[in-house]
Amino acid sequence: MNRATLFGSIVITIAAGCGIAAGAEVEPGQLITRDNAAQVANLVSPGNYYLVRQGMEMKIVPTREYEWPAPYKSSTEQYSPQVRLGPNGALQNYKAGQPFPLLDPNDPHMADKIMWNYQLGPSFSDDVDAQDDEIVNTGPGRSTPWSSYNVGHLAVYRNIGRNYVQPMPTDYDGDTGIMQRLAFGPIIVPIELGEWQRPWMWFVWYRYEEPQKSDLVWSAMNFGWGAWPGPYIGPTDLLVGTSFFGNLDLQSLFGFAGKFEDFDFKYLGEKQMLAVVHAANMPAQACAADGGRTICPENWEMRHVYVVEADARKPARYGDTMPIAKRILYIDSQGWFITASDQYDPQGKLWKTLAMFNTVRDRQYPDSKVAVYSFDHVLQTAMVDEDVQSGYSTILYMPSPNRPRHDTWFVDQGFISQRWIIPQRFTTFREYFY
Repeated sequence: MNRATLFGSIVITIAAGCGIAAGAEVEPGQLITRDNAAQVANLVSPGNYYLVRQGMEMKIVPTREYEWPAPYKSSTEQYSPQVRLGPNGALQNYKAGQPFPLLDPNDPHMADKIMWNYQLGPSFSDDVDAQDDEIVNTGPGRSTPWSSYNVGHLAVYRNIGRNYVQPMPTDYDGDTGIMQRLAFGPIIVPIELGEWQRPWMWFVWYRYEEPQKSDLVWSAMNFGWGAWPGPYIGPTDLLVGTSFFGNLDLQSLFGFAGKFEDFDFKYLGEKQMLAVVHAANMPAQACAADGGRTICPENWEMRHVYVVEADARKPARYGDTMPIAKRILYIDSQGWFITASDQYDPQGKLWKTLAMFNTVRDRQYPDSKVAVYSFDHVLQTAMVDEDVQSGYSTILYMPSPNRPRHDTWFVDQGFISQRWIIPQRFTTFREYFY
């Protein structure tokens, strides 16, 4: 297939994901509340439907397309013909762009290819730094949150698939074999002990290209009154599918952040579903109709999604924490980000649900001075992680609605280097003010 034909096929594939489904139960302009929640029962995941029945309100808006950034399109056209799946679903011959723009539902490796398209999708390819985030936890029967934690950074640096900042398309760090670095923190505990004495915690997470090499995660902390839950340095086996700071678990960041070799993926099909892709609010707004347990009202539009089941090969435990045995992932077929995820316990019962809130913009705010881009980028505004069994809910706000408004999303701008995400850096609270 020549490059022109391939690119034309990519455009057709993207366009196929748009539009309102025939016979859809909702129309633009409607407001969905708990009173008419049944109208969206077949248009959201079972877990997200629980959120709507609980009170999360949805403004139905027309579907809007998301066009890939030009550098990502060009890399897909240039490099995708050479990409292959190796043994156990490992990626081979990948340089940049989308690995598998042409998909066949009859392909036995369909699920693996969808997951690689998600992992290396157009949302960001070089680096991302989402600053001044906040984790807010609410419980059943409460009118106010029971805890909240400020988070300085959620930062990622990619060593492969780079499209914007030199070196590209790869930035190998010697012979380490690192594919991606992630830093999350400092997570600051709101205890009044003085500016430099507040308890805090950092996570640094390395992912390797070698399929058989486990992720490594470091946690650094200074809790003053204790050493919970570490320190811990080593493979993520003890952290897989377990929670920290409310319902959140590391592998649920961005909807799904697990190492593919730790999961068996099954392709379950395609659906027209409602999702938040062009959120109106930045920062996201807590939902008054359900006591602040989710985000609402927000714009929901019909999207074409792929549905993939991710079964943990060895569900792990951390102390007495129950593991996530199965996740059902809903992946936007145009933007290749996760719109929702339902998570199941080892007994096969729905345990938690993720609702993802995204927006597509060329700048974070109309008056942004730094977070301004040549192309539209997908920016996550919030992630809701609710335990449908216990009723406890956690929201990761990106950014926090309780901080002064300023640019906090920096995508593919070179703000983060691989030397910024090293365990030795995050040893003091002062690193927050870098």
